[in-house]
Amino acid sequence: MDGYIENKTFDEIEVGDSASVEHTLTQKDIQLFAVMSGDVNPAHLDEEYARSDLFHKIIAHGMWGGSLISTVLGTQLPGPGTIYLHQDFDFLKPVGIGDTITARVTVTKKDDKKHRLTLACVCLNQDGKEVITGTAEVIAPTEKVRRKRVRLPEIEFKEEECPNHHRVICFAEGLPPLKTAVVHPVDAISLKGAVAAAEAGIIEAILVGPEAKIRAVAEEEKIDLSPYTIIATPHSHAAAETAVHMAREGKVEALMKGKLHTDELMRAVMDKESGLRTGRRMSHVFMADIPKFPRPLYVTDAAINIAPDLTVKQDIVQNAVDLFLAVEQRTPRVALISAVETVNKDIPSTLDATALCKMAERGQITGALLDGPLAFDNAISEESAEIKGIRSQVAGKADILVMPDLESGNVMLKQLVLLSGAHMAGIVMGAQVPIILTSRASGDIARKASCALAQLVVRGRRANRKEKESCHHHAA
Repeated sequence: MDGYIENKTFDEIEVGDSASVEHTLTQKDIQLFAVMSGDVNPAHLDEEYARSDLFHKIIAHGMWGGSLISTVLGTQLPGPGTIYLHQDFDFLKPVGIGDTITARVTVTKKDDKKHRLTLACVCLNQDGKEVITGTAEVIAPTEKVRRKRVRLPEIEFKEEECPNHHRVICFAEGLPPLKTAVVHPVDAISLKGAVAAAEAGIIEAILVGPEAKIRAVAEEEKIDLSPYTIIATPHSHAAAETAVHMAREGKVEALMKGKLHTDELMRAVMDKESGLRTGRRMSHVFMADIPKFPRPLYVTDAAINIAPDLTVKQDIVQNAVDLFLAVEQRTPRVALISAVETVNKDIPSTLDATALCKMAERGQITGALLDGPLAFDNAISEESAEIKGIRSQVAGKADILVMPDLESGNVMLKQLVLLSGAHMAGIVMGAQVPIILTSRASGDIARKASCALAQLVVRGRRANRKEKESCHHHAA
């Protein structure tokens, strides 16, 4: 009965008897295992390091090899009262998050004098392939035990705020600071964000704007400005023009938006004569850090291009892909979002999505897997994609969402922030230098993460990948 746990005594057990238990490995299992054992090996907790076979075999040894087989022995065969004496296992195939493992034990030998059992043990994955084989030896109980099954408590892990933003900041550790013109930092949020990024070694901040206002904010917030250069300008418009001029002359490597409207900064950036244009259309990419979502979600474009045509969307996609590659160093899955997942001549975004996919096939967009049109649900939910019968490498697994226009992108972002508690970091790509462009309500972590994104675009990730050792506790 489900409500009770009952053993089989030595006398009741015959050679050939077997029992099994099934479990699917989750990230929470690994976290609980780490807490229980004190093992914070990055092979357990670092998402990227964990992709190696070493990770999988450590998990198989530490969790499945002991716990699942022990569960069968202690709860079913023989069950309560069993004394575990010895085990000898071989680990044959890797096991990872999402794998469903069936642990089965079969009695192969009985020792009547010592009440000992030898059991063949095997763990099979969801494909029926052996991942662990071996033997176990136990002393079986001689008295019958039947007890009400104990209900295990629910374990809740306190999620670290913005784990993916912290992860990006860690990726940038050790890289030379990015010389950055901070444009019009005349309020506490923008000045403190720039200073926090500078103190973290992500940027070298040059403050551009009305000096009296900058110093007044610094005094009120007790910020020491002695480490920073101030380029005095009379107002925000002049600050934007001055910062852009500095970037054109190579005096700074990035721009960072302070307390001024995005349009005002971007007007100076996009000026045909004195701006920072390149051969590619500029676009903004947000990196959304969403609680309970398993990965960072890159969203574009929700800040610059109002109603992009196909040519502009080509650049929007490529800009987002280039950022993703600089940060994540793997091929992104790009979902071209529309209201539906089928091509409809009356919905222009579905036609654009179809064309963009073909452009990627022809090498006009590089470095990514594209699919579309996809509705939002079947872009990020494998279950939704399966229900709709969508079979692709992107559906349900999207890393980048390309929105059909600015309006839908803006609505999407505000829903993620207000309803899902998402935090947003973001930069503008496609200009001569990256432009660190965050919401005026963004806090220090989002601003530091945005600076780190720009730093990774300009500097690139370290070849020795030392970040994996220092950032293991920030895995998603």
